[in-house]
Amino acid sequence: QVQLVESGGGLVQPGGSLRLSCEASGFTSTYYAIGWFRQAPGQEREGVSGIGRNDDTTFYLDSVKGRFTISRDSAKNTVYLQMNDLRPEDAGDYFCAGEPMSPTQWYSGTFPLRLRQAYEYDYWGQGTQVAVSL
Repeated sequence: QVQLVESGGGLVQPGGSLRLSCEASGFTSTYYAIGWFRQAPGQEREGVSGIGRNDDTTFYLDSVKGRFTISRDSAKNTVYLQMNDLRPEDAGDYFCAGEPMSPTQWYSGTFPLRLRQAYEYDYWGQGTQVAVSL
């Protein structure tokens, strides 16, 4: 049974930083992607970032490029999302999601375009809230 547990949300002032963690368990293979999605009240869930095999197989939403960094510690089965220079528009519920990848995708050197979409993920965490306010 796959489980994803997020942590690290909170309230910060604009310009502040937070690091979100997503600890995964239960995947039968080490070949799985983790995506971070966020949802603000009244808005659709959007893909913020994702990672496959390593730091070279990632994607970022344009509005977070240069401010957010995703990384993976395979020994701890944990993916981190370092969020710097947070803005009020970054606020929302943040969810991590996991999806198995084929070996071909895993070693392709790119993050699959389809995994930028929430509907492609079968496994979800419970979410953690990020608030950005004075």
